[in-house]
Amino acid sequence: MKYPALLNFSDVLPMLGQFDAIIDARSESEFALDHIPGAINCPVLNDAERIRVGTMYKQVNAFEAKKVGAALVSRNIARHIEQLWIDQPRDWKPLIYCWRGGNRSGALAHVLAKIGWPAIQLDGGYKDYRAHVSLALSAPPPLAFQVICGTTGSGKSRLLEVLDAIGAQVLDLEQLAAHRGSVLGGLPSQPQPSQKMFETMVWDKLRHFDPARPVFVESESKKVGNLRVPDAVMEQMRLSPCISLALSRPNRVRLLMEDYHHFTADPTTLNAQLECLVKLHGRARISAWHAMANQGQMPQLVDELLVDHYDPAYIRSIDRNFALFGDARVLELADIGAADFLAAAHYLHAQAAP
Repeated sequence: MKYPALLNFSDVLPMLGQFDAIIDARSESEFALDHIPGAINCPVLNDAERIRVGTMYKQVNAFEAKKVGAALVSRNIARHIEQLWIDQPRDWKPLIYCWRGGNRSGALAHVLAKIGWPAIQLDGGYKDYRAHVSLALSAPPPLAFQVICGTTGSGKSRLLEVLDAIGAQVLDLEQLAAHRGSVLGGLPSQPQPSQKMFETMVWDKLRHFDPARPVFVESESKKVGNLRVPDAVMEQMRLSPCISLALSRPNRVRLLMEDYHHFTADPTTLNAQLECLVKLHGRARISAWHAMANQGQMPQLVDELLVDHYDPAYIRSIDRNFALFGDARVLELADIGAADFLAAAHYLHAQAAP
Protein backbone atom coordinates (compact mmCIF):
# COMPACT_ATOMS: atom_id res chain seq x y z
CA MET A 1 0.00 0.00 0.00
CA LYS A 2 1.24 3.46 -0.88
CA TYR A 3 1.23 6.00 1.95
CA PRO A 4 -0.46 8.18 2.83
CA ALA A 5 -3.33 5.85 1.99
CA LEU A 6 -6.78 7.40 1.51
CA LEU A 7 -9.59 5.23 2.93
CA ASN A 8 -13.25 5.93 3.66
CA PHE A 9 -14.76 5.26 7.07
CA SER A 10 -16.45 1.97 6.15
CA ASP A 11 -13.01 0.62 5.22
CA VAL A 12 -11.40 2.04 8.35
CA LEU A 13 -14.05 0.90 10.86
CA PRO A 14 -13.02 -2.79 11.10
CA MET A 15 -9.48 -1.76 12.03
CA LEU A 16 -10.35 1.32 14.09
CA GLY A 17 -8.89 -0.23 17.23
CA GLN A 18 -5.64 -1.18 15.49
CA PHE A 19 -4.29 2.32 14.89
CA ASP A 20 -1.55 3.52 17.21
CA ALA A 21 -3.10 6.99 17.15
CA ILE A 22 -6.27 8.55 15.77
CA ILE A 23 -5.38 12.17 15.05
CA ASP A 24 -8.06 14.84 14.68
CA ALA A 25 -6.41 17.68 12.75
CA ARG A 26 -9.37 20.06 13.19
CA SER A 27 -9.42 23.02 15.55
CA GLU A 28 -10.02 22.67 19.27
CA SER A 29 -13.65 23.86 19.10
CA GLU A 30 -14.49 21.40 16.31
CA PHE A 31 -12.93 18.59 18.33
CA ALA A 32 -14.82 19.57 21.49
CA LEU A 33 -18.16 19.38 19.68
CA ASP A 34 -17.59 15.76 18.59
CA HIS A 35 -14.83 13.45 17.43
CA ILE A 36 -14.07 9.81 16.64
CA PRO A 37 -13.77 7.79 19.89
CA GLY A 38 -10.18 7.63 21.08
CA ALA A 39 -8.99 10.52 18.91
CA ILE A 40 -6.47 13.09 20.11
CA ASN A 41 -6.67 16.71 18.99
CA CYS A 42 -3.63 18.01 17.07
CA PRO A 43 -4.89 21.10 15.26
CA VAL A 44 -3.21 21.90 11.98
CA LEU A 45 -4.87 25.29 12.36
CA ASN A 46 -6.32 26.32 15.72
CA ASP A 47 -9.48 28.38 16.12
CA ALA A 48 -7.76 31.76 15.99
CA GLU A 49 -5.63 30.73 13.01
CA ARG A 50 -8.64 29.46 11.07
CA ILE A 51 -10.37 32.81 11.58
CA ARG A 52 -7.25 34.66 10.46
CA VAL A 53 -6.79 32.62 7.28
CA GLY A 54 -10.51 32.57 6.50
CA THR A 55 -10.72 36.35 6.84
CA MET A 56 -7.82 36.75 4.42
CA TYR A 57 -9.60 34.52 1.89
CA LYS A 58 -12.61 36.83 1.98
CA GLN A 59 -10.96 40.24 2.39
CA VAL A 60 -7.71 39.82 0.42
CA ASN A 61 -7.45 36.79 -1.88
CA ALA A 62 -6.88 33.03 -1.86
CA PHE A 63 -3.18 33.25 -2.79
CA GLU A 64 -2.25 35.48 0.14
CA ALA A 65 -4.38 33.40 2.51
CA LYS A 66 -2.72 30.18 1.37
CA LYS A 67 0.77 31.59 1.98
CA VAL A 68 -0.11 32.56 5.54
CA GLY A 69 -1.99 29.28 6.09
CA ALA A 70 0.92 27.20 4.80
CA ALA A 71 3.34 28.86 7.21
CA LEU A 72 0.98 28.27 10.16
CA VAL A 73 0.29 24.67 9.14
CA SER A 74 4.01 23.94 8.77
CA ARG A 75 4.82 25.33 12.21
CA ASN A 76 1.97 23.43 13.86
CA ILE A 77 2.87 20.12 12.22
CA ALA A 78 6.52 20.57 13.22
CA ARG A 79 5.52 21.25 16.80
CA HIS A 80 3.28 18.16 16.96
CA ILE A 81 6.08 15.97 15.59
CA GLU A 82 8.64 17.33 18.05
CA GLN A 83 6.37 17.22 21.09
CA LEU A 84 4.29 14.09 20.45
CA TRP A 85 5.74 11.71 17.88
CA ILE A 86 9.49 12.18 17.62
CA ASP A 87 10.15 8.90 19.47
CA GLN A 88 7.65 6.76 17.55
CA PRO A 89 9.08 3.72 15.68
CA ARG A 90 8.88 3.20 11.92
CA ASP A 91 5.80 0.93 12.18
CA TRP A 92 3.77 3.50 14.18
CA LYS A 93 0.44 3.66 12.32
CA PRO A 94 -1.71 6.80 12.65
CA LEU A 95 -5.15 7.59 11.24
CA ILE A 96 -5.56 11.28 10.40
CA TYR A 97 -8.76 13.16 9.65
CA CYS A 98 -10.14 16.68 9.44
CA TRP A 99 -13.58 18.04 8.51
CA ARG A 100 -13.85 16.65 4.97
CA GLY A 101 -10.53 14.87 4.49
CA GLY A 102 -9.03 17.80 2.62
CA ASN A 103 -6.14 20.18 3.12
CA ARG A 104 -5.63 19.95 6.87
CA SER A 105 -5.49 16.18 7.24
CA GLY A 106 -3.86 15.91 3.81
CA ALA A 107 -0.95 18.13 4.85
CA LEU A 108 -0.36 16.25 8.10
CA ALA A 109 -0.71 12.80 6.50
CA HIS A 110 1.68 13.79 3.70
CA VAL A 111 4.42 14.86 6.13
CA LEU A 112 4.02 11.79 8.35
CA ALA A 113 4.14 9.49 5.33
CA LYS A 114 7.24 11.26 3.96
CA ILE A 115 8.96 10.59 7.28
CA GLY A 116 8.23 6.90 6.70
CA TRP A 117 5.22 6.18 8.89
CA PRO A 118 2.29 4.19 7.35
CA ALA A 119 -0.17 7.06 7.67
CA ILE A 120 -3.83 6.64 6.72
CA GLN A 121 -5.96 9.66 5.81
CA LEU A 122 -9.72 9.40 6.29
CA ASP A 123 -11.41 10.14 2.97
CA GLY A 124 -14.39 12.41 3.62
CA GLY A 125 -13.06 13.17 7.10
CA TYR A 126 -15.30 13.75 10.09
CA LYS A 127 -18.23 14.41 7.75
CA ASP A 128 -18.05 10.84 6.42
CA TYR A 129 -17.70 9.47 9.95
CA ARG A 130 -20.69 11.47 11.16
CA ALA A 131 -22.84 10.22 8.28
CA HIS A 132 -21.95 6.64 9.26
CA VAL A 133 -22.93 7.23 12.91
CA SER A 134 -26.26 8.82 11.95
CA LEU A 135 -27.11 5.94 9.63
CA ALA A 136 -26.08 3.31 12.19
CA LEU A 137 -28.23 4.90 14.90
CA SER A 138 -31.23 5.11 12.59
CA ALA A 139 -31.16 1.30 12.22
CA PRO A 140 -29.20 -0.13 15.18
CA PRO A 141 -28.64 -3.89 15.45
CA PRO A 142 -31.37 -5.74 17.38
CA LEU A 143 -30.20 -6.09 20.97
CA ALA A 144 -31.65 -8.04 23.89
CA PHE A 145 -32.39 -5.06 26.12
CA GLN A 146 -33.40 -5.67 29.73
CA VAL A 147 -35.00 -2.43 30.92
CA ILE A 148 -34.48 -1.52 34.59
CA CYS A 149 -37.62 0.32 35.70
CA GLY A 150 -38.44 1.89 39.04
CA THR A 151 -39.60 5.08 40.67
CA THR A 152 -37.17 7.94 41.26
CA GLY A 153 -34.65 7.04 43.94
CA SER A 154 -35.07 3.28 43.63
CA GLY A 155 -31.41 2.83 42.67
CA LYS A 156 -31.58 2.16 38.93
CA SER A 157 -28.36 4.03 38.17
CA ARG A 158 -26.48 2.41 41.03
CA LEU A 159 -27.61 -1.02 39.87
CA LEU A 160 -26.43 -0.32 36.32
CA GLU A 161 -23.06 0.81 37.66
CA VAL A 162 -22.62 -2.42 39.61
CA LEU A 163 -23.83 -4.54 36.69
CA ASP A 164 -21.18 -2.90 34.53
CA ALA A 165 -18.52 -3.52 37.17
CA ILE A 166 -19.24 -7.28 37.29
CA GLY A 167 -19.03 -7.67 33.51
CA ALA A 168 -22.62 -7.33 32.32
CA GLN A 169 -23.38 -5.37 29.15
CA VAL A 170 -24.75 -1.97 30.19
CA LEU A 171 -25.97 1.03 28.22
CA ASP A 172 -25.97 3.79 30.85
CA LEU A 173 -27.56 6.70 29.00
CA GLU A 174 -27.50 9.00 32.02
CA GLN A 175 -23.78 8.43 32.51
CA LEU A 176 -23.11 9.15 28.83
CA ALA A 177 -25.33 12.24 28.95
CA ALA A 178 -23.83 13.52 32.24
CA HIS A 179 -27.32 13.97 33.65
CA ARG A 180 -29.57 12.05 36.05
CA GLY A 181 -32.57 12.40 33.81
CA SER A 182 -34.95 14.48 35.93
CA VAL A 183 -35.60 18.20 36.25
CA LEU A 184 -33.10 18.21 39.14
CA GLY A 185 -30.70 15.86 37.40
CA GLY A 186 -27.99 18.21 36.14
CA LEU A 187 -24.50 17.48 37.48
CA PRO A 188 -23.00 20.67 38.96
CA SER A 189 -19.39 19.94 37.98
CA GLN A 190 -19.97 18.32 34.59
CA PRO A 191 -21.70 19.96 31.62
CA GLN A 192 -23.59 17.77 29.21
CA PRO A 193 -21.83 16.84 25.98
CA SER A 194 -23.11 18.05 22.64
CA GLN A 195 -25.90 16.06 20.97
CA LYS A 196 -23.41 14.79 18.39
CA MET A 197 -20.92 13.67 21.04
CA PHE A 198 -23.72 11.92 22.95
CA GLU A 199 -24.72 10.06 19.79
CA THR A 200 -21.08 9.14 19.15
CA MET A 201 -20.83 7.61 22.64
CA VAL A 202 -24.12 5.71 22.22
CA TRP A 203 -23.00 4.39 18.82
CA ASP A 204 -19.63 3.34 20.21
CA LYS A 205 -21.30 1.43 23.05
CA LEU A 206 -23.80 -0.30 20.77
CA ARG A 207 -21.20 -1.46 18.26
CA HIS A 208 -19.22 -3.30 20.94
CA PHE A 209 -22.17 -5.23 22.41
CA ASP A 210 -22.57 -8.96 21.82
CA PRO A 211 -26.13 -9.33 20.43
CA ALA A 212 -26.33 -12.83 21.95
CA ARG A 213 -26.05 -11.37 25.48
CA PRO A 214 -28.54 -9.07 27.27
CA VAL A 215 -27.93 -5.35 27.52
CA PHE A 216 -29.16 -3.67 30.71
CA VAL A 217 -30.53 -0.16 30.32
CA GLU A 218 -32.62 2.24 32.40
CA SER A 219 -36.21 3.16 31.49
CA GLU A 220 -35.32 6.63 30.24
CA SER A 221 -37.58 9.18 28.65
CA LYS A 222 -36.81 10.43 25.16
CA LYS A 223 -34.66 13.20 26.56
CA VAL A 224 -31.91 13.00 29.17
CA GLY A 225 -31.49 16.59 30.24
CA ASN A 226 -31.06 18.52 27.00
CA LEU A 227 -30.04 15.48 24.96
CA ARG A 228 -32.31 13.30 22.87
CA VAL A 229 -31.93 9.52 22.84
CA PRO A 230 -31.82 8.29 19.22
CA ASP A 231 -35.35 7.37 18.16
CA ALA A 232 -34.56 3.85 16.92
CA VAL A 233 -32.70 3.00 20.14
CA MET A 234 -35.60 4.29 22.23
CA GLU A 235 -38.06 2.27 20.17
CA GLN A 236 -36.12 -0.95 20.83
CA MET A 237 -35.93 -0.16 24.55
CA ARG A 238 -39.66 0.48 24.83
CA LEU A 239 -40.50 -2.91 23.27
CA SER A 240 -38.12 -4.84 25.55
CA PRO A 241 -38.70 -6.91 28.72
CA CYS A 242 -38.68 -4.95 31.97
CA ILE A 243 -37.36 -5.47 35.49
CA SER A 244 -39.17 -3.46 38.17
CA LEU A 245 -36.80 -2.33 40.92
CA ALA A 246 -38.59 -1.83 44.25
CA LEU A 247 -37.29 0.08 47.27
CA SER A 248 -39.16 1.50 50.25
CA ARG A 249 -39.86 5.23 50.21
CA PRO A 250 -37.72 5.98 53.31
CA ASN A 251 -34.80 4.26 51.64
CA ARG A 252 -35.44 6.14 48.41
CA VAL A 253 -35.26 9.40 50.36
CA ARG A 254 -31.95 8.28 51.88
CA LEU A 255 -30.56 7.35 48.49
CA LEU A 256 -31.58 10.65 46.91
CA MET A 257 -30.05 12.56 49.83
CA GLU A 258 -26.77 10.80 49.06
CA ASP A 259 -26.94 11.27 45.29
CA TYR A 260 -28.07 14.91 45.41
CA HIS A 261 -25.94 16.08 48.35
CA HIS A 262 -24.83 19.13 46.32
CA PHE A 263 -28.33 20.58 46.73
CA THR A 264 -28.03 20.30 50.51
CA ALA A 265 -24.86 22.36 50.39
CA ASP A 266 -26.40 24.97 48.07
CA PRO A 267 -30.20 25.34 48.37
CA THR A 268 -30.03 28.33 45.98
CA THR A 269 -29.28 25.99 43.09
CA LEU A 270 -32.07 23.63 44.12
CA ASN A 271 -34.58 26.48 44.37
CA ALA A 272 -33.66 27.69 40.91
CA GLN A 273 -34.33 24.23 39.53
CA LEU A 274 -37.64 23.97 41.39
CA GLU A 275 -38.82 27.04 39.48
CA CYS A 276 -39.22 24.74 36.47
CA LEU A 277 -42.12 23.06 38.28
CA VAL A 278 -44.25 26.17 38.85
CA LYS A 279 -46.58 25.42 35.93
CA LEU A 280 -47.22 21.92 37.25
CA HIS A 281 -47.64 22.64 40.95
CA GLY A 282 -48.38 26.34 41.32
CA ARG A 283 -46.51 29.18 42.97
CA ALA A 284 -47.74 28.41 46.51
CA ARG A 285 -46.41 24.85 46.48
CA ILE A 286 -43.06 25.88 44.99
CA SER A 287 -42.70 28.65 47.59
CA ALA A 288 -43.31 26.10 50.33
CA TRP A 289 -40.63 23.84 48.84
CA HIS A 290 -38.25 26.82 48.63
CA ALA A 291 -38.79 27.43 52.33
CA MET A 292 -38.03 23.79 53.17
CA ALA A 293 -34.79 23.96 51.20
CA ASN A 294 -33.75 27.23 52.85
CA GLN A 295 -34.50 25.83 56.33
CA GLY A 296 -32.52 22.64 55.73
CA GLN A 297 -35.59 20.37 55.77
CA MET A 298 -34.20 18.29 52.96
CA PRO A 299 -35.55 14.82 53.88
CA GLN A 300 -39.08 16.24 54.17
CA LEU A 301 -38.68 18.12 50.88
CA VAL A 302 -37.40 15.03 49.06
CA ASP A 303 -40.29 12.96 50.41
CA GLU A 304 -42.84 15.52 49.24
CA LEU A 305 -41.22 15.72 45.81
CA LEU A 306 -41.50 11.95 45.49
CA VAL A 307 -45.13 11.80 46.59
CA ASP A 308 -46.40 14.88 44.76
CA HIS A 309 -44.23 15.05 41.65
CA TYR A 310 -41.99 12.14 40.74
CA ASP A 311 -44.17 9.14 41.61
CA PRO A 312 -47.31 10.39 39.83
CA ALA A 313 -45.22 11.29 36.77
CA TYR A 314 -43.64 7.83 36.77
CA ILE A 315 -46.99 6.07 37.03
CA ARG A 316 -48.38 8.13 34.14
CA SER A 317 -45.34 7.45 31.98
CA ILE A 318 -44.24 3.87 32.50
CA ASP A 319 -47.31 1.96 31.31
CA ARG A 320 -47.75 4.27 28.34
CA ASN A 321 -44.16 4.07 27.14
CA PHE A 322 -42.90 0.57 27.99
CA ALA A 323 -45.19 -2.00 26.43
CA LEU A 324 -44.03 -4.98 28.52
CA PHE A 325 -43.93 -3.27 31.91
CA GLY A 326 -47.12 -5.09 32.98
CA ASP A 327 -45.17 -8.34 32.80
CA ALA A 328 -42.08 -6.97 34.56
CA ARG A 329 -40.15 -9.12 37.03
CA VAL A 330 -40.06 -7.44 40.43
CA LEU A 331 -36.67 -7.14 42.12
CA GLU A 332 -36.91 -5.81 45.66
CA LEU A 333 -34.01 -4.19 47.47
CA ALA A 334 -33.99 -4.37 51.26
CA ASP A 335 -31.53 -1.50 51.69
CA ILE A 336 -29.20 0.82 49.77
CA GLY A 337 -25.86 -0.59 50.86
CA ALA A 338 -23.18 -1.74 48.41
CA ALA A 339 -23.88 -5.37 49.31
CA ASP A 340 -27.56 -4.97 48.40
CA PHE A 341 -26.80 -3.69 44.93
CA LEU A 342 -24.05 -6.24 44.39
CA ALA A 343 -26.41 -9.10 45.28
CA ALA A 344 -29.09 -7.72 42.96
CA ALA A 345 -26.58 -7.31 40.12
CA HIS A 346 -25.26 -10.86 40.50
CA TYR A 347 -28.83 -12.18 40.53
CA LEU A 348 -29.74 -10.37 37.30
CA HIS A 349 -26.46 -11.29 35.64
CA ALA A 350 -26.96 -14.96 36.52
CA GLN A 351 -30.58 -14.93 35.39
CA ALA A 352 -29.55 -13.47 32.06
CA ALA A 353 -26.77 -16.00 31.41
CA PRO A 354 -27.43 -18.37 28.48
